[in-house]
Amino acid sequence: MLRESCQKALKLVFSTQSFIGMKIHGRQLAIALFAVFLLSQTALANSKKILFVMSSADTILLKNGKKERQTGVFLNEFYMAYHAIISKGYQVDFATPSGVKATIDQESLGDDYWEEYPELKQQAIAFWKNDSAFSHPMTLEEAIKKHEEYIGLVIPGGQGLMVDLMYDKNIPTLLTAFAVSDKAIGLICHAPSLITTIPESENPFLNYRVNAVTPFEEFYIENFVMKGKPKNRKIAKQLKKLGLKYDHGGPGKPFALRDRNLVTSQNPFSGRLFNELFLELLAEKG
Repeated sequence: MLRESCQKALKLVFSTQSFIGMKIHGRQLAIALFAVFLLSQTALANSKKILFVMSSADTILLKNGKKERQTGVFLNEFYMAYHAIISKGYQVDFATPSGVKATIDQESLGDDYWEEYPELKQQAIAFWKNDSAFSHPMTLEEAIKKHEEYIGLVIPGGQGLMVDLMYDKNIPTLLTAFAVSDKAIGLICHAPSLITTIPESENPFLNYRVNAVTPFEEFYIENFVMKGKPKNRKIAKQLKKLGLKYDHGGPGKPFALRDRNLVTSQNPFSGRLFNELFLELLAEKG
């Protein structure tokens, strides 16, 4: 894309100069090269865009609907990935189901979840509260229309996505569009469960190696963090039943893996591993 844009720009400049019977030299050459530079920078920016899709759910029902708990996106799972990606020069757009600001799970503000990057916690909180683009995401319908603009997709974890993204008709469409175009896809913690929203007959991820929150980690979360079981659970079992090859690390330990164009990670402590694998994948695609 970048090479084609530069070639078109040069062709336009030279053909225009030839038409008016002038030779390119001095000031004309400088103008021509500057025009090529501007076009190349635009093409480069357009080729380095990543889409972040997030939940905007703020409540999850537990114990067969008898208990409510605040939920949302896990802030460190989002921000650690976001920070690593923009640090490499990529642009980011945000999308939620209805175009409202993503909710952050208050549990994710605990210091234990920031041990990998403690210096980023306050920066992440300020971003969540004040960033204009984050506060005004596009809808998933709009994201589908624009999906060709992006070279990668990231969906951070948190129980919130089990409330809204899991049942949104646009999720299987969006995941499939990125998969069949062989674009980079990153699914964090609970997010690999969204693969199960794609019908088996149409699912491009069958036979992929995949990771997600482990059964023991789900047990721990349900009994000692949320103190109640949600409606949708047993993610690893669902992935294996669909035909994916589930793999995992130890409970609460960093773990992430890559299979082809898909990077998945296990928990809030796997940010560094996820970032390494996903940035490597983006570099190959870019």
